[in-house]
Amino acid sequence: MALDIIPPTPQARVQESGSQATSVHDVDNPVLFEAFEWNLHSEHQHWRRLRAALPGLKSIGIDSLWLPPGSKGRDAESNGYDIYDAYDLGEFDQKGTVPTKWGSKQDLVNLAADARALGMGLIWDAILNHRAFADTTETVKVVEVDPRVVRRPDRRVDITEPYEIEAWTKFNFAGRGGKYSKFTYNKNHFNGTDWNQTNQKRAIYRFIEDGKDWAQDVGTLQGNADYLMLENLDYTNPEVVQETNEWGKWIIKELRLQGFRLDAVQHYSRNFVNNWAKLLKAKMDPRLFFVGEFWHGDVHMLTQWLDHMSPHFCLYDVPLMYHIARLSTREDTDLRVVFNNTLVEARPQNAVTFIRIHDTQRGQEMDTPINRSFTPHAHALILLRRDGRPCVFFGDLYGIGRPYPEPPTCRGKLPDLCLARKLYAHGPQVDHFDRHDCIGWVRQGTREKPSGMAVILSWGRETHHHEAQEQPVLSMCVGRQHAGQVWTDVLGFEGAAVVIDENGFGNFTCQYNSMACFVNAEAEGRGRFPVSFESDFFRPRVPAALVTMPHGDGLSHL
Repeated sequence: MALDIIPPTPQARVQESGSQATSVHDVDNPVLFEAFEWNLHSEHQHWRRLRAALPGLKSIGIDSLWLPPGSKGRDAESNGYDIYDAYDLGEFDQKGTVPTKWGSKQDLVNLAADARALGMGLIWDAILNHRAFADTTETVKVVEVDPRVVRRPDRRVDITEPYEIEAWTKFNFAGRGGKYSKFTYNKNHFNGTDWNQTNQKRAIYRFIEDGKDWAQDVGTLQGNADYLMLENLDYTNPEVVQETNEWGKWIIKELRLQGFRLDAVQHYSRNFVNNWAKLLKAKMDPRLFFVGEFWHGDVHMLTQWLDHMSPHFCLYDVPLMYHIARLSTREDTDLRVVFNNTLVEARPQNAVTFIRIHDTQRGQEMDTPINRSFTPHAHALILLRRDGRPCVFFGDLYGIGRPYPEPPTCRGKLPDLCLARKLYAHGPQVDHFDRHDCIGWVRQGTREKPSGMAVILSWGRETHHHEAQEQPVLSMCVGRQHAGQVWTDVLGFEGAAVVIDENGFGNFTCQYNSMACFVNAEAEGRGRFPVSFESDFFRPRVPAALVTMPHGDGLSHL
């Protein structure tokens, strides 16, 4: 069927296709899923539960999983960000446990195999800026630098004369016994720490032996952002660079990874991480995906970092998340400017958009509340739009447990929003951003996927039950090829149907402070709504067992 698209109204803005971020799997409308939340219990069953959940996730359009850092950390309770041994994926008796919090290595290998069989990519959370909980101490000459105090700290300013401390810098990995890598860390491989074992004093210590200093190609937080926590890796040391290169190639082979999420990229050498990514793409897979966590609300800080990187690098769109949070709490009141000064506006091909991640859930350092009534709007703004690669949070899809329990968001309709993206969010995008309290857009479809969709969002001042509010209405063109069709809300929030007129226009409406996603009632796939999705992640399920893996390393080559 030929597409007969009516030119938009003067107020509408047409955005042509072509700037959508390239997918890990070269699929339409990719969705990344953060496959954990911070407070999951340490039962060593997460890999198994996630494996059982794969078919359900795939069915709603999720095609890549951001896994937690699954290397051995401090103990069996560790989420992995206090990384001890990057090569121990739950295989060796170290730090008082064989499995990690998430499970055994064999469980992880089985998860990777089933994900691959389903065409789903795995994105590994790589902790490259530090190591933690060494096996023994060494004597190191240091200076203390300006700490976190009331005034703005500056890590470039020394506040003591040089002296010696006992630093936890010797990593022997005796439990692994040299398997996979015989490399061990010592004080030459670090340039800073935050603990002196001699006097039990916590401070920020910069190593000065052999002319050591902070990396200079880092963020400018606290003057120089190289040091973040624990034992800070020194990427001016060629042995550290070589070992990290080898580990990257190894873990891609072990798990057939499709990419990496890089923790805290503003806190270590951007030249190193750029060269590391280019090496892995050249040696392993040119389609590898890399997204960095650069936590800053100013989009110019993000674009400045990207200016130094290869074009394929992505960052999380932190400014957009903050915009959406302020809108949800009505601190901001104009829906029309939600994308102003965001990464998805400035660099759509480099933006990973999100509403929440583990760092922003309640109780975390970056805790950023989102009004639950606004969560359908928020997810529509990332899932049903053309630009950016959306990332859906575990806690939004499955809920969050103690100590701050909450059910799934979006009134239980997040699976429907994900599926609507997969089936109908295709083609040119026409924006109708005319009112501060009501916006909409149309996805006009393609010849291969012609259904299209019309989205309307209403969000104004809070009302009391006795106040009558006029129901928002937007006249939007979906194209003459849809004339005479009846369009209804796939989410079920809006009961009214819209008949498309002979010119392709419809008057789309939603409840006040609600939203709707309209699609032809007879469009392909409409019978899949409402989506049947198992939102109880902990309900016992039999894994898909799509691939039977032998005991051992399993996936050992590409």
